[in-house]
Amino acid sequence: MNHGPFLFLGLFATFAWSWFALVLKPQNELGTLEPEKNPVTGEVYPLNRAGAAQQGRDVYRANGCAACHTQQVRSRESGSDMARGWGVRPTVARDFIFDNPAMPGVFRIGPDLANVGNRQRDPKWHFSHLYNPRIKSPGSSMPPYRYLFEKHKTGVAPSADAIDTGTYSPGAGYEILPTDEARSLVDYMMSLKADTYIFEVPNPHPSTNAPTGTTNAVAGAVTNAPTQ
Repeated sequence: MNHGPFLFLGLFATFAWSWFALVLKPQNELGTLEPEKNPVTGEVYPLNRAGAAQQGRDVYRANGCAACHTQQVRSRESGSDMARGWGVRPTVARDFIFDNPAMPGVFRIGPDLANVGNRQRDPKWHFSHLYNPRIKSPGSSMPPYRYLFEKHKTGVAPSADAIDTGTYSPGAGYEILPTDEARSLVDYMMSLKADTYIFEVPNPHPSTNAPTGTTNAVAGAVTNAPTQ
């Protein structure tokens, strides 16, 4: 008896089911996600990044930041991310609908950055941290990104954009300023505020009716916690 047709049909069914389960079903469930409007606050989430923040996402990607940092806050059952003050809710697929490609990351040599825009709101902190991470985070293993900065002669008065270089001195009459790439990267990092309560992760305390998306700090957390 020729079993060829049965073998062919079996292989076809296997590949068809695999394609359905691994490609079609996820596309139907996740590929059509849209921004959601909070029925209590009227806030729409997420919003697409524009301008410098969008360019900064490319700088973040080009410099391999996702190799050492994640952007996915784990649930309480899976870790202590929320106890660390890294977020107020777990990360979900809707958080990434405007990110192409999404960069959730897989390794945490440094802390999670999903809500770093709320944890650290001072751009100058980020600039100094990028120039020399150990200025703001002693003992950090993060490499310095000094090529994102330029040395300029100081004018009549120091520039308002001059960064804190710690113990390093650029020399008498000189100061360190961020390049456009550094500015856009910091704009991107400060735009990372995935803390709005949505359908997938509703507010566990809805009776407060507090506006969402304003902070990701938890009780007892340090507002300006190090990001590396």
